[in-house]
Amino acid sequence: MAEAYELSALEARQKIKDGTLTSERLMQSCLERINLRSDEVEAWTFIDPELALLSAINSDKTGNLGPLGGLPIGIKDIIDTKTMPTTYGSSIYGLNQPNKDAACVHKVREHGGVILGKTVTTEFAWRNPGKTKNPHNPAHTPGGSSSGSAAGVADFQMPLAFGTQTAGSVIRPASYCGVVGFKPTVGTHDRSGVKELSNYLDTVGVFARSVVDVSFFDFALRDEAIPDLSIFDEQSPRIGLMVPFRNDASEVVLNNLEQVSKIAETKGATITDIPSSTSFEKLADIQTVIMLGDAGKALEWEYEFHPERLIQFYKDSIATGQTISTKGLAAMKSKADAAREKYMELFEKIDVILTLSSGDEAPKGLGSTGDPLFNRVWTLLGWPCVNIPFGKGSNELPLGVQVIGPTGSDSKTLAAAAWLESALLQK
Repeated sequence: MAEAYELSALEARQKIKDGTLTSERLMQSCLERINLRSDEVEAWTFIDPELALLSAINSDKTGNLGPLGGLPIGIKDIIDTKTMPTTYGSSIYGLNQPNKDAACVHKVREHGGVILGKTVTTEFAWRNPGKTKNPHNPAHTPGGSSSGSAAGVADFQMPLAFGTQTAGSVIRPASYCGVVGFKPTVGTHDRSGVKELSNYLDTVGVFARSVVDVSFFDFALRDEAIPDLSIFDEQSPRIGLMVPFRNDASEVVLNNLEQVSKIAETKGATITDIPSSTSFEKLADIQTVIMLGDAGKALEWEYEFHPERLIQFYKDSIATGQTISTKGLAAMKSKADAAREKYMELFEKIDVILTLSSGDEAPKGLGSTGDPLFNRVWTLLGWPCVNIPFGKGSNELPLGVQVIGPTGSDSKTLAAAAWLESALLQK
Protein backbone atom coordinates (compact mmCIF):
# COMPACT_ATOMS: atom_id res chain seq x y z
CA MET A 1 0.00 0.00 0.00
CA ALA A 2 1.34 3.42 -1.00
CA GLU A 3 2.34 5.91 1.67
CA ALA A 4 0.08 8.95 1.82
CA TYR A 5 2.89 11.23 0.59
CA GLU A 6 3.09 9.16 -2.62
CA LEU A 7 -0.50 9.93 -3.60
CA SER A 8 -1.23 12.32 -6.42
CA ALA A 9 -3.19 15.45 -5.54
CA LEU A 10 -6.40 14.09 -7.02
CA GLU A 11 -5.94 10.68 -5.40
CA ALA A 12 -5.38 12.31 -2.02
CA ARG A 13 -8.32 14.64 -2.52
CA GLN A 14 -10.63 11.73 -3.37
CA LYS A 15 -9.53 9.77 -0.30
CA ILE A 16 -10.12 12.81 1.89
CA LYS A 17 -13.62 13.18 0.43
CA ASP A 18 -14.27 9.46 0.91
CA GLY A 19 -13.18 9.66 4.54
CA THR A 20 -10.34 7.14 4.07
CA LEU A 21 -7.65 9.79 4.58
CA THR A 22 -7.44 12.90 6.73
CA SER A 23 -5.59 16.07 5.98
CA GLU A 24 -3.71 15.56 9.24
CA ARG A 25 -2.49 12.11 8.17
CA LEU A 26 -1.50 13.38 4.73
CA MET A 27 0.36 16.31 6.24
CA GLN A 28 2.09 14.05 8.77
CA SER A 29 3.20 11.75 5.95
CA CYS A 30 4.60 14.67 3.95
CA LEU A 31 6.42 16.00 7.02
CA GLU A 32 7.94 12.57 7.67
CA ARG A 33 9.15 12.47 4.09
CA ILE A 34 10.61 15.98 4.41
CA ASN A 35 12.37 15.04 7.64
CA LEU A 36 13.82 11.94 6.01
CA ARG A 37 15.08 13.79 2.94
CA SER A 38 15.73 17.31 4.19
CA ASP A 39 19.53 17.12 4.20
CA GLU A 40 19.63 15.43 0.81
CA VAL A 41 17.32 17.84 -1.05
CA GLU A 42 16.93 21.02 1.08
CA ALA A 43 13.78 22.19 -0.70
CA TRP A 44 12.50 24.45 2.09
CA THR A 45 13.48 27.88 3.28
CA PHE A 46 10.79 27.89 5.99
CA ILE A 47 8.70 25.11 7.42
CA ASP A 48 6.95 24.93 10.78
CA PRO A 49 5.74 21.34 11.28
CA GLU A 50 3.52 22.27 14.23
CA LEU A 51 1.81 25.06 12.28
CA ALA A 52 1.39 22.81 9.24
CA LEU A 53 -0.18 20.05 11.33
CA LEU A 54 -2.46 22.44 13.19
CA SER A 55 -3.61 23.86 9.86
CA ALA A 56 -4.34 20.35 8.58
CA ILE A 57 -6.23 19.44 11.77
CA ASN A 58 -8.28 22.60 11.42
CA SER A 59 -9.02 21.68 7.81
CA ASP A 60 -10.32 18.29 8.98
CA LYS A 61 -12.47 19.92 11.65
CA THR A 62 -14.09 22.24 9.12
CA GLY A 63 -14.78 19.43 6.64
CA ASN A 64 -11.90 19.98 4.18
CA LEU A 65 -14.11 22.26 2.13
CA GLY A 66 -13.29 23.49 -1.35
CA PRO A 67 -11.65 21.80 -4.36
CA LEU A 68 -8.22 21.86 -2.68
CA GLY A 69 -9.64 20.84 0.70
CA GLY A 70 -6.95 19.33 2.94
CA LEU A 71 -4.13 19.24 0.38
CA PRO A 72 -0.61 20.38 1.43
CA ILE A 73 0.83 23.00 -0.92
CA GLY A 74 4.33 24.47 -1.18
CA ILE A 75 4.69 28.21 -1.73
CA LYS A 76 7.71 29.62 -3.58
CA ASP A 77 9.47 32.11 -1.32
CA ILE A 78 8.93 35.12 -3.54
CA ILE A 79 5.20 34.83 -2.83
CA ASP A 80 3.87 36.61 0.27
CA THR A 81 2.35 34.61 3.13
CA LYS A 82 0.85 36.27 6.18
CA THR A 83 1.56 33.29 8.46
CA MET A 84 5.16 32.66 7.35
CA PRO A 85 8.23 34.78 6.55
CA THR A 86 8.87 35.71 2.91
CA THR A 87 12.51 36.46 2.16
CA TYR A 88 12.57 36.47 -1.66
CA GLY A 89 15.71 34.35 -1.33
CA SER A 90 17.64 37.40 -0.10
CA SER A 91 19.43 38.30 3.13
CA ILE A 92 18.00 41.80 2.69
CA TYR A 93 14.59 40.39 3.60
CA GLY A 94 15.66 37.85 6.20
CA LEU A 95 13.14 39.08 8.81
CA ASN A 96 10.38 40.06 6.40
CA GLN A 97 6.91 39.03 7.58
CA PRO A 98 4.12 40.14 5.22
CA ASN A 99 0.83 41.12 6.81
CA LYS A 100 -1.17 39.91 3.83
CA ASP A 101 -1.23 36.84 1.62
CA ALA A 102 -0.42 37.12 -2.06
CA ALA A 103 -3.54 36.83 -4.23
CA CYS A 104 -2.66 33.28 -5.31
CA VAL A 105 -2.08 32.18 -1.69
CA HIS A 106 -5.42 33.71 -0.75
CA LYS A 107 -6.99 31.57 -3.49
CA VAL A 108 -5.36 28.45 -2.04
CA ARG A 109 -6.76 29.15 1.41
CA GLU A 110 -10.16 30.13 -0.02
CA HIS A 111 -10.36 26.77 -1.80
CA GLY A 112 -9.28 24.71 1.21
CA GLY A 113 -5.60 24.14 0.51
CA VAL A 114 -3.22 23.89 3.47
CA ILE A 115 0.04 25.86 3.32
CA LEU A 116 2.90 23.47 4.05
CA GLY A 117 5.82 25.90 3.94
CA LYS A 118 7.99 28.17 1.80
CA THR A 119 10.14 26.62 -0.89
CA VAL A 120 13.63 27.74 -1.84
CA THR A 121 13.96 30.24 -4.68
CA THR A 122 16.96 31.79 -6.30
CA GLU A 123 17.40 35.34 -5.03
CA PHE A 124 14.59 37.52 -6.39
CA ALA A 125 13.72 34.61 -8.73
CA TRP A 126 16.74 35.48 -10.84
CA ARG A 127 20.28 34.17 -10.92
CA ASN A 128 21.75 33.62 -7.43
CA PRO A 129 21.02 29.96 -6.46
CA GLY A 130 19.67 28.76 -3.13
CA LYS A 131 20.63 25.60 -1.25
CA THR A 132 18.32 23.10 -3.00
CA LYS A 133 19.80 20.03 -4.68
CA ASN A 134 18.45 17.83 -7.42
CA PRO A 135 16.60 14.96 -5.71
CA HIS A 136 17.87 12.50 -8.33
CA ASN A 137 21.52 13.41 -7.73
CA PRO A 138 22.47 16.00 -5.09
CA ALA A 139 25.64 16.92 -6.99
CA HIS A 140 23.45 18.47 -9.71
CA THR A 141 21.28 21.58 -9.79
CA PRO A 142 17.49 21.26 -9.53
CA GLY A 143 17.16 24.24 -11.88
CA GLY A 144 15.66 27.55 -10.96
CA SER A 145 14.40 29.87 -10.00
CA SER A 146 11.61 27.66 -8.62
CA SER A 147 14.17 25.22 -7.23
CA GLY A 148 12.53 24.05 -4.01
CA SER A 149 9.07 23.67 -5.53
CA ALA A 150 10.25 21.47 -8.40
CA ALA A 151 12.60 19.40 -6.23
CA GLY A 152 10.06 19.01 -3.42
CA VAL A 153 7.29 17.78 -5.72
CA ALA A 154 9.73 15.44 -7.48
CA ASP A 155 10.82 14.02 -4.12
CA PHE A 156 7.22 13.40 -2.97
CA GLN A 157 7.45 16.02 -0.21
CA MET A 158 4.15 17.58 -1.34
CA PRO A 159 1.75 16.96 -4.20
CA LEU A 160 1.43 20.56 -5.42
CA ALA A 161 3.56 23.71 -5.40
CA PHE A 162 3.79 27.18 -6.87
CA GLY A 163 6.48 28.45 -9.19
CA THR A 164 6.93 31.60 -11.22
CA GLN A 165 8.50 32.13 -14.63
CA THR A 166 10.16 35.21 -16.11
CA ALA A 167 12.58 33.35 -18.39
CA GLY A 168 12.51 29.60 -17.68
CA SER A 169 11.85 29.24 -13.97
CA VAL A 170 8.99 26.73 -14.11
CA ILE A 171 9.69 24.65 -17.20
CA ARG A 172 13.45 24.21 -16.75
CA PRO A 173 13.40 22.99 -13.11
CA ALA A 174 10.43 20.77 -13.96
CA SER A 175 12.54 19.21 -16.71
CA TYR A 176 15.64 18.86 -14.53
CA CYS A 177 13.67 17.29 -11.65
CA GLY A 178 11.34 15.12 -13.72
CA VAL A 179 7.96 16.60 -12.84
CA VAL A 180 5.14 18.30 -14.71
CA GLY A 181 5.42 22.07 -14.71
CA PHE A 182 2.78 24.39 -16.16
CA LYS A 183 3.23 28.03 -17.07
CA PRO A 184 -0.19 29.34 -18.11
CA THR A 185 -0.90 32.17 -20.52
CA VAL A 186 0.75 35.31 -19.20
CA GLY A 187 -1.59 37.33 -17.00
CA THR A 188 -3.77 34.36 -16.04
CA HIS A 189 -3.18 34.64 -12.29
CA ASP A 190 -3.14 37.78 -10.18
CA ARG A 191 0.48 38.56 -9.23
CA SER A 192 -0.37 40.83 -6.30
CA GLY A 193 1.97 39.91 -3.46
CA VAL A 194 4.50 38.21 -5.75
CA LYS A 195 7.93 39.85 -5.76
CA GLU A 196 8.22 41.52 -9.13
CA LEU A 197 11.12 41.04 -11.51
CA SER A 198 9.41 41.95 -14.79
CA ASN A 199 5.89 43.30 -14.95
CA TYR A 200 5.72 42.24 -18.60
CA LEU A 201 7.00 38.68 -18.26
CA ASP A 202 6.36 37.40 -14.72
CA THR A 203 3.86 34.53 -14.66
CA VAL A 204 2.60 32.42 -11.75
CA GLY A 205 2.84 28.69 -12.56
CA VAL A 206 2.39 25.34 -10.83
CA PHE A 207 4.10 21.98 -10.31
CA ALA A 208 2.71 18.47 -9.80
CA ARG A 209 3.57 14.92 -10.86
CA SER A 210 0.97 14.62 -13.61
CA VAL A 211 -0.79 16.78 -16.17
CA VAL A 212 -4.17 16.14 -14.58
CA ASP A 213 -2.87 17.40 -11.23
CA VAL A 214 -1.42 20.65 -12.62
CA SER A 215 -4.68 21.17 -14.52
CA PHE A 216 -6.71 20.59 -11.36
CA PHE A 217 -4.55 22.98 -9.31
CA ASP A 218 -4.26 25.74 -11.90
CA PHE A 219 -7.97 25.80 -12.70
CA ALA A 220 -8.94 25.74 -9.03
CA LEU A 221 -6.99 28.98 -8.74
CA ARG A 222 -9.17 30.36 -11.54
CA ASP A 223 -12.34 29.34 -9.64
CA GLU A 224 -13.00 26.83 -12.41
CA ALA A 225 -13.44 23.07 -12.61
CA ILE A 226 -10.70 20.97 -14.13
CA PRO A 227 -10.86 21.28 -17.94
CA ASP A 228 -11.79 18.38 -20.19
CA LEU A 229 -8.48 16.66 -20.89
CA SER A 230 -10.04 13.98 -23.11
CA ILE A 231 -10.72 16.12 -26.19
CA PHE A 232 -7.96 14.39 -28.19
CA ASP A 233 -9.05 10.86 -27.31
CA GLU A 234 -11.05 10.51 -30.54
CA GLN A 235 -9.02 12.80 -32.79
CA SER A 236 -5.31 12.87 -31.93
CA PRO A 237 -3.60 16.28 -31.80
CA ARG A 238 -1.88 18.00 -34.68
CA ILE A 239 1.63 18.65 -33.39
CA GLY A 240 4.21 21.03 -34.81
CA LEU A 241 7.80 19.94 -34.12
CA MET A 242 9.89 23.09 -33.72
CA VAL A 243 13.38 23.33 -32.27
CA PRO A 244 14.80 26.85 -31.91
CA PHE A 245 18.49 26.99 -30.91
CA ARG A 246 19.03 23.43 -32.11
CA ASN A 247 22.80 23.93 -32.26
CA ASP A 248 22.84 24.76 -28.54
CA ALA A 249 21.12 21.52 -27.52
CA SER A 250 22.87 18.26 -26.68
CA GLU A 251 22.56 15.28 -28.98
CA VAL A 252 20.91 13.38 -26.12
CA VAL A 253 17.97 15.79 -25.74
CA LEU A 254 17.53 16.09 -29.50
CA ASN A 255 17.36 12.31 -29.82
CA ASN A 256 14.93 12.19 -26.91
CA LEU A 257 12.68 14.76 -28.59
CA GLU A 258 12.80 12.77 -31.82
CA GLN A 259 11.78 9.64 -29.93
CA VAL A 260 8.85 11.46 -28.33
CA SER A 261 7.79 12.72 -31.75
CA LYS A 262 7.87 9.21 -33.21
CA ILE A 263 5.88 7.77 -30.31
CA ALA A 264 3.27 10.51 -30.73
CA GLU A 265 3.05 9.80 -34.45
CA THR A 266 2.70 6.07 -33.81
CA LYS A 267 -0.16 6.79 -31.44
CA GLY A 268 -1.98 8.79 -34.12
CA ALA A 269 -0.75 12.37 -33.86
CA THR A 270 -0.07 14.32 -37.04
CA ILE A 271 3.49 15.64 -36.88
CA THR A 272 4.51 18.68 -38.90
CA ASP A 273 8.07 19.98 -38.94
CA ILE A 274 8.18 23.73 -38.36
CA PRO A 275 11.54 25.33 -39.15
CA SER A 276 12.92 27.90 -36.75
CA SER A 277 14.45 31.11 -38.05
CA THR A 278 16.98 33.72 -37.05
CA SER A 279 14.24 36.31 -36.66
CA PHE A 280 12.29 34.02 -34.34
CA GLU A 281 15.36 33.20 -32.25
CA LYS A 282 16.23 36.89 -31.96
CA LEU A 283 13.12 37.23 -29.81
CA ALA A 284 15.27 35.82 -27.00
CA ASP A 285 17.33 39.01 -27.16
CA ILE A 286 14.19 41.10 -26.79
CA GLN A 287 13.21 39.00 -23.77
CA THR A 288 16.62 39.63 -22.22
CA VAL A 289 16.39 43.40 -22.72
CA ILE A 290 12.86 43.57 -21.29
CA MET A 291 13.85 41.47 -18.31
CA LEU A 292 16.89 43.67 -17.63
CA GLY A 293 14.95 46.91 -18.07
CA ASP A 294 12.11 45.82 -15.82
CA ALA A 295 14.50 44.37 -13.21
CA GLY A 296 16.36 47.69 -13.11
CA LYS A 297 13.14 49.27 -11.88
CA ALA A 298 11.82 46.37 -9.78
CA LEU A 299 15.05 46.07 -7.78
CA GLU A 300 15.88 49.76 -7.64
CA TRP A 301 15.36 50.00 -3.85
CA GLU A 302 17.59 47.00 -3.13
CA TYR A 303 20.29 48.38 -5.44
CA GLU A 304 20.20 51.84 -3.87
CA PHE A 305 20.00 50.92 -0.20
CA HIS A 306 21.63 47.46 0.08
CA PRO A 307 24.17 47.13 -2.74
CA GLU A 308 26.62 45.42 -0.37
CA ARG A 309 24.22 42.48 -0.08
CA LEU A 310 23.87 41.97 -3.82
CA ILE A 311 26.15 39.67 -5.82
CA GLN A 312 28.12 41.35 -8.58
CA PHE A 313 25.87 39.92 -11.30
CA TYR A 314 22.88 41.71 -9.77
CA LYS A 315 24.72 44.99 -9.33
CA ASP A 316 25.92 44.91 -12.92
CA SER A 317 22.59 43.75 -14.35
CA ILE A 318 20.48 46.23 -12.40
CA ALA A 319 22.84 49.04 -13.42
CA THR A 320 22.58 47.95 -17.05
CA GLY A 321 18.80 47.75 -16.78
CA GLN A 322 18.66 51.29 -15.44
CA THR A 323 20.49 52.57 -18.53
CA ILE A 324 17.58 51.41 -20.70
CA SER A 325 15.33 54.41 -21.15
CA THR A 326 11.61 54.30 -20.51
CA LYS A 327 11.08 54.97 -24.19
CA GLY A 328 13.52 52.26 -25.22
CA LEU A 329 11.92 49.68 -22.90
CA ALA A 330 8.46 50.58 -24.18
CA ALA A 331 9.71 50.11 -27.75
CA MET A 332 10.98 46.63 -26.89
CA LYS A 333 7.63 45.73 -25.33
CA SER A 334 5.87 46.98 -28.46
CA LYS A 335 8.07 44.65 -30.53
CA ALA A 336 7.16 41.81 -28.19
CA ASP A 337 3.45 42.67 -28.50
CA ALA A 338 3.79 42.54 -32.29
CA ALA A 339 5.57 39.19 -32.08
CA ARG A 340 2.83 37.79 -29.84
CA GLU A 341 0.33 38.63 -32.56
CA LYS A 342 2.46 37.66 -35.57
CA TYR A 343 3.54 34.22 -34.42
CA MET A 344 0.02 33.08 -33.64
CA GLU A 345 0.13 32.11 -37.32
CA LEU A 346 2.23 29.10 -36.31
CA PHE A 347 -0.95 27.49 -34.99
CA GLU A 348 -3.03 27.84 -38.17
CA LYS A 349 -2.66 24.14 -39.02
CA ILE A 350 -1.56 22.64 -35.69
CA ASP A 351 -2.93 22.41 -32.17
CA VAL A 352 0.33 22.64 -30.22
CA ILE A 353 4.09 22.92 -30.63
CA LEU A 354 6.41 20.20 -29.35
CA THR A 355 9.91 21.37 -28.45
CA LEU A 356 12.72 21.10 -25.92
CA SER A 357 12.27 22.10 -22.28
CA SER A 358 16.02 22.52 -21.78
CA GLY A 359 19.25 22.05 -23.68
CA ASP A 360 20.36 19.05 -21.63
CA GLU A 361 19.82 17.27 -18.33
CA ALA A 362 20.59 19.15 -15.09
CA PRO A 363 24.21 20.35 -15.07
CA LYS A 364 26.59 19.25 -12.36
CA GLY A 365 27.21 21.74 -9.55
CA LEU A 366 25.02 24.05 -7.49
CA GLY A 367 26.58 27.36 -8.52
CA SER A 368 24.21 27.77 -11.47
CA THR A 369 20.65 26.68 -12.17
CA GLY A 370 21.22 26.09 -15.88
CA ASP A 371 20.49 28.00 -19.08
CA PRO A 372 16.96 29.33 -19.79
CA LEU A 373 17.69 29.75 -23.53
CA PHE A 374 15.09 27.17 -24.53
CA ASN A 375 12.36 28.99 -22.57
CA ARG A 376 13.05 32.67 -23.22
CA VAL A 377 11.14 33.06 -26.49
CA TRP A 378 8.07 31.13 -25.33
CA THR A 379 7.93 33.22 -22.15
CA LEU A 380 8.22 36.42 -24.17
CA LEU A 381 5.32 35.29 -26.34
CA GLY A 382 3.28 34.62 -23.19
CA TRP A 383 2.00 31.25 -24.41
CA PRO A 384 0.95 28.35 -22.14
CA CYS A 385 3.78 25.82 -21.72
CA VAL A 386 3.82 22.35 -20.15
CA ASN A 387 6.85 20.21 -19.32
CA ILE A 388 6.30 16.47 -19.74
CA PRO A 389 8.99 14.28 -18.13
CA PHE A 390 10.39 11.66 -20.48
CA GLY A 391 13.75 10.00 -20.91
CA LYS A 392 17.10 10.15 -19.15
CA GLY A 393 20.30 12.02 -19.92
CA SER A 394 23.84 10.69 -20.05
CA ASN A 395 24.05 10.92 -16.24
CA GLU A 396 20.70 9.16 -15.80
CA LEU A 397 18.98 12.42 -14.82
CA PRO A 398 15.47 13.29 -16.05
CA LEU A 399 14.78 14.90 -19.40
CA GLY A 400 11.58 16.59 -20.50
CA VAL A 401 9.78 17.88 -23.57
CA GLN A 402 7.68 20.99 -23.80
CA VAL A 403 4.15 21.28 -25.16
CA ILE A 404 3.15 24.83 -26.09
CA GLY A 405 -0.15 26.31 -27.23
CA PRO A 406 -1.33 29.73 -28.36
CA THR A 407 -2.43 32.51 -26.01
CA GLY A 408 -5.58 31.68 -24.12
CA SER A 409 -5.67 28.04 -25.19
CA ASP A 410 -4.59 26.69 -21.82
CA SER A 411 -7.28 23.99 -21.65
CA LYS A 412 -6.46 22.71 -25.13
CA THR A 413 -2.73 22.80 -24.44
CA LEU A 414 -3.18 20.82 -21.23
CA ALA A 415 -5.38 18.31 -23.05
CA ALA A 416 -2.70 17.81 -25.71
CA ALA A 417 -0.10 17.44 -22.95
CA ALA A 418 -2.29 14.87 -21.19
CA TRP A 419 -2.68 12.95 -24.46
CA LEU A 420 1.10 12.95 -24.97
CA GLU A 421 1.78 11.99 -21.37
CA SER A 422 -0.52 8.99 -21.79
CA ALA A 423 1.09 8.03 -25.10
CA LEU A 424 4.55 8.10 -23.54
CA LEU A 425 3.43 6.01 -20.57
CA GLN A 426 1.99 3.41 -22.93
CA LYS A 427 5.00 3.20 -25.27
